Amino acid sequence: MSFDQGENEELLDDSCCGHDGSHRKSHHSDKVKNNLVTRLNRIEGQIRGIKGLIEKDTYCDDVINQISATQSALNSVARILLEGHMKSCVVERIQDGDFEVLDEVLVTIQKLMKK
Repeated sequence: MSFDQGENEELLDDSCCGHDGSHRKSHHSDKVKNNLVTRLNRIEGQIRGIKGLIEKDTYCDDVINQISATQSALNSVARILLEGHMKSCVVERIQDGDFEVLDEVLVTIQKLMKK
């Protein structure tokens, strides 16, 4: 699964995050939610497939390749969410004078880069 920049930019135009004090929420359009859920359903199927490969004593290298593909797909979901977060939530909070969001995003990016 590849990260299609054009497709995702169109999806991200409809996403924004609400911030009302202590309760932060993401507000994605139905189109964005459906895209993410579809991707996650596919990943869930890949995980079940990997489990089946292990149960069938499939050659380790083949299992590892499937794990790698699944990790790539999950990273794609994270990139879509991060891009939408940066373009909407982070920009909005900075415009509201909340610069602490930058530290939050840096911690999130560090966590993603560890993987």
